[in-house]
Amino acid sequence: MNGPFFIETLARNGDVLHRHRVAALPITIGRGYNNDFILDDAHTAATHAVVEAAEDGGLVIRDLGSQNGIVAHGRRQSVVPIDGSTVVRLGHTRLRVRDAAFPVEPEVTDTTMHAWEGGIPALAGLALIAMFVGVTETLADTGPFQAIRYLLVIASGIGIGMVWSGFWALANRLFGGHARLGRHLFILGTGLVSIGAWKALSGVLAYAWSAEVFTRYGNHVVMLILVTMIYHHLRTIKPHKPRAFISSCAIFLALGSGLILMRNYENAGRLRDELYMSLILPPEVRQSPDHSVDDFMGDAAKLKAAADEARKSSKFKKDDDGEE
Repeated sequence: MNGPFFIETLARNGDVLHRHRVAALPITIGRGYNNDFILDDAHTAATHAVVEAAEDGGLVIRDLGSQNGIVAHGRRQSVVPIDGSTVVRLGHTRLRVRDAAFPVEPEVTDTTMHAWEGGIPALAGLALIAMFVGVTETLADTGPFQAIRYLLVIASGIGIGMVWSGFWALANRLFGGHARLGRHLFILGTGLVSIGAWKALSGVLAYAWSAEVFTRYGNHVVMLILVTMIYHHLRTIKPHKPRAFISSCAIFLALGSGLILMRNYENAGRLRDELYMSLILPPEVRQSPDHSVDDFMGDAAKLKAAADEARKSSKFKKDDDGEE
């Protein structure tokens, strides 16, 4: 085979960390400075391996008596036939060798949305975060209006949002090359507003049509929104790995929902979030048909009978002082 040849060091996920051009064979590899390709790896020998031509015209990599050898396809080997797709491990370093004629993969469609970056999504995200925090505080506030309290709450919410988005921006800078803080702020703001909208909509639906399932198991939808936020954070960092992120987020969703169910059962002996719907709205919102007084009294009688039966079946022991 004719040169030049390119030795690539790879990350564990297969991404290329570095490429080194070598004009011709053989190619010696090791920690020593007299090698054609120098490894910065304490687990490799001074002269660890050599890449040379095989009898069939291909390439092989041969161990030169190193302590840790060459690992390929999960096992140690002294000689490994290689092509442009073969990955070998020398010490803790993953390598592959390609010649200049090796075909590259076709161009991937750009899905990073470079136009949706910078100040516009950052301001939109901050506005959405402030709206979510402000509306939540308004709905929970039972005292007189105090502007300073609202300003402090909104400022605190924006600060927490900046920390969350800053974490993802740092990961984006390390693993994706660009911080993209604005887009991460927008993802967070959109997710928070979606959670707030779901809380309001689920309460209205539950009250209007007596569909308590929306409030009894509504936290699972909140978990779904949170997982969706994390998925979009990850896609912003690595836009070309959607399947791996979908699988990871699906596992996270299953674990989160399971923890919610276990927490409910441990705290209250039931799987649902609340025993009765706690939200009360104006009567005009009700859309389900009214029940008669007789129906109500019948249901109450059934509850009383069940409570009496439970009381009779329970056993109490009194001590000598007559206390239960």
